[in-house]
Amino acid sequence: MATRPTALTVTPDSTLQISWSDDSVREYGFQELRDHCPCASCRELQRNPPEPSPLLILSPEEAQPLSIKSMSPVGNYAYSIAFSDGHDTGIYQLTLLLELGRQVS
Repeated sequence: MATRPTALTVTPDSTLQISWSDDSVREYGFQELRDHCPCASCRELQRNPPEPSPLLILSPEEAQPLSIKSMSPVGNYAYSIAFSDGHDTGIYQLTLLLELGRQVS
């Protein structure tokens, strides 16, 4: 049987903890998840980063600490994560979530 999430928790130190059906627990930083977004737009930016601009402009959302606004299952194989910076198009397959983060138990 494939390993499945059994619980999702946002911790007081602003990380996401996922408990898995194999009794392991992994912890994920919000920025780590955002940096590994698997959507087509983010994959393109990861492959071809834009040229640095001499003037940096942040939206009000980008100027705030990153957080997860919502996390919804996609079928039986993934989660869609909406971030506080407005990005919400990434579908994080369970196999990717098992590779990211760090094991805490």
